[in-house]
Amino acid sequence: MSAQTFLLPDLGEGLTEAEVVRWLVAVGDEVVVDAPIAEVETAKSIVVLPSPYAGVVAELHGAEGSTIDVGKPLITIDLQPVSVGPAGISATPSLSADSATSASGSTAGEAYREEEKAGSGNVLIGYGTPEGAASGRRRRPRARANGHAVGTLVEQRPREARNASPVTGAGSAASTEDRPRVPLVISPLVRRIARDAGVDLRALTGSGAGGLILRRDVEAAIAARSTVAAPAAPAVEETTSGAAGVVDARTGLPELRRTGMSGFRKAVAATLSRSRAEIPEATTWVDVDATALVELRESLRTATDAGPGLLALMGRFVVAGLRKYPELNGLVDGDDLVQYDGVNLGLAAQTERGLLVPAVPNAHTLTTRELDAEIRRLTEAARAGWLTAHELSSGTFTLNNYGSFGVDGSAAIINHPQVAILGVGRIIDRPWVVDGELAIRKLTQLSLVFDHRVCDGGTAAGFLRFVADAFENPTSAFADL
Repeated sequence: MSAQTFLLPDLGEGLTEAEVVRWLVAVGDEVVVDAPIAEVETAKSIVVLPSPYAGVVAELHGAEGSTIDVGKPLITIDLQPVSVGPAGISATPSLSADSATSASGSTAGEAYREEEKAGSGNVLIGYGTPEGAASGRRRRPRARANGHAVGTLVEQRPREARNASPVTGAGSAASTEDRPRVPLVISPLVRRIARDAGVDLRALTGSGAGGLILRRDVEAAIAARSTVAAPAAPAVEETTSGAAGVVDARTGLPELRRTGMSGFRKAVAATLSRSRAEIPEATTWVDVDATALVELRESLRTATDAGPGLLALMGRFVVAGLRKYPELNGLVDGDDLVQYDGVNLGLAAQTERGLLVPAVPNAHTLTTRELDAEIRRLTEAARAGWLTAHELSSGTFTLNNYGSFGVDGSAAIINHPQVAILGVGRIIDRPWVVDGELAIRKLTQLSLVFDHRVCDGGTAAGFLRFVADAFENPTSAFADL
């Protein structure tokens, strides 16, 4: 029996390392080709790695929470023939819902399979997973750029969608009832918080749809436990004693805590630093009367159809503006200024992991209703941790609705290598002069930050004014789109 060591693969986007979030196998477990072996976190997303070998796990090269460089050993497998289940995923037991639980299946393996049904993240493919296998995984429709398919990740479907078909077979119900309760958790961050705090997820009842355990459920359990333990260990004393030995020389104050940056925060810091270091940015802004835009939004709402949201309407006008002023829809490549024939509209989304900017591919080809559906899908995927690396890196321009945080304006940092970002402040009632008369109108502020290398102020002002005019006269603007 020979052994093969699987090196951490290049996960794309120039990433050089990944953190082991969770091992899905243990030493001694049997695996087959494409069996999930580890969940890792890159700076871009959470990825489940499949095994390229069939055999018995001999060694895991790194503990959970450790960082492994690309090209370094991840797992060693002793090669041997292993029977393949009907799903082509595991010899013990199959992921098929109507299969009886095999006696050789470990509790850890069963737990993973149940959690995978709930949608644990993005799965790296390319090791032979058959299309339409009984594992329940489906290939994500690949985004297309200029007619060419791109992307190499598939999305795990939520439990509700994957368990839609009826379960058949006499032994199925009994085997399902005998299985240990596996918590329904999608977010790797939620699992990590629970693990670090010693919270047993199996004891929690999720407040999300279908019993989904959310971050607030874990934090409530931690808070409840802390309240019980408070008399024995006051929080103030713990904080003081924990930092008593470390005093900052500059301020003379004790450090409250010191934590290392995660791979995600490192990537964010590197991108923002590079943006500020390389891009000679300039900012221009304008106050806009969005009363007609809000009224149009309300007119599209019916008893049975919520209609496109405000962000979709804004995005539609932004896309139209970029088609008119393509200088802002490109990048700087050395001495070349590149403009794209199409728009992948990036949308800033605040999540538990931090600020993410997924992109709606080919937004210029979508209707307003289709754009709204994509925005909602991407927002949900961002918060659940289902975004692919392609969705997080393919944007050509970013729309940032920071008004949702209750602020009026911001000079945002351009999302490198893009060359512009448009921010939208909160929409609020304010006095405004209309036809020489003072009136109460719904005002917002648009703020455009742009790379001065790609255009001068006239072009930036023209784009900003185009979008502002569309906000103020949306019906007229739609007539020209």
